Amino acid sequence: MPDDEGLYQPGRLPAYFDDPDRCGYLIFSDSALAGFALIRGLSGEPRVVGDFFVVRAVRRKNVGHAAALQLLGLHPGRWEIAFQEENPRAARFWRRVGADAAGSACREERRPVPGKPWIPPDTWLLLST
Repeated sequence: MPDDEGLYQPGRLPAYFDDPDRCGYLIFSDSALAGFALIRGLSGEPRVVGDFFVVRAVRRKNVGHAAALQLLGLHPGRWEIAFQEENPRAARFWRRVGADAAGSACREERRPVPGKPWIPPDTWLLLST
């Protein structure tokens, strides 16, 4: 629920501040906040993109692509990135990031969503940086 200020902190967000295995980044474009990225797996592999969001106003300006590649480069190692095929823009975006980060070594795998058998399986990119 929002507090008196109208702010809301989702249930899993605090883990990205309290758990040393996780971290978050803010994405900026021309010094304006343009999105965020949350990752887990810092203490071991694979690293996982938990959430990644870029505001609509900068999505066609390569801001997200550059941020994703920078994120992968900041934490070298094995990565797993999930997306839904039902979101064609996300699918194109992550496949392009995977290809640019790892070339033909980027693989794909379909996995069921844990605890949600009614949802189509996620596609996972598996790559190393």
